[in-house]
Amino acid sequence: MSRFFYKSEAPAAVSIVVEFYTAKDELKAAMVKLGELIGGAIAPMHDITSHFAGGVKLSSSRELDVHWCRPDDYGFRKLRTAAKPPKGTPKEVRVAIRNEHERLLNLWRENCPQRLCSHHYWERLGINTGNLMLSGGIKFELNGWAYFNLGFPIDEIAHLEKEASGKPSYGWIDGAVEILPSEYEAARALKLKAKETENA
Repeated sequence: MSRFFYKSEAPAAVSIVVEFYTAKDELKAAMVKLGELIGGAIAPMHDITSHFAGGVKLSSSRELDVHWCRPDDYGFRKLRTAAKPPKGTPKEVRVAIRNEHERLLNLWRENCPQRLCSHHYWERLGINTGNLMLSGGIKFELNGWAYFNLGFPIDEIAHLEKEASGKPSYGWIDGAVEILPSEYEAARALKLKAKETENA
């Protein structure tokens, strides 16, 4: 599949990309807090349109099965929608189990961060998210420039013409200029190096 690379220093475009990564950092921080309350690391998950909190890294002990689904291949469990006491559990113990499960559900509901919709930011940039879902896209900011790796070409003139005719276009990013893959990859490498230094 062909890839198309762009950069923009337009303040609006750069600001939107920075906002997305700021929101992503806030989501990660909220997941750390949730994990501390629950008692295990939260799996950061994402799908085609959003980022969200996944399962919890907990022991594989069968004792936890009453409240938690069995661990997945990575050791993460999901909280059951309802407690599952073993057969033959005395009535008074079942009541205690249900109360504990309600506490866990409330803890999760009150502290689980909302999904972060990545498509919201692409839409603000002016990109047609239908094409994004089909072909993908990556964005990041470095030294006051926003960089983009898209699976489809964007063209300001074509966008304006289709917009005027009422036809859908791939979209357009304010101030975007097409760049060589090598320039994009060099910027990406610098961004990754900066992140490694920041996390060291």
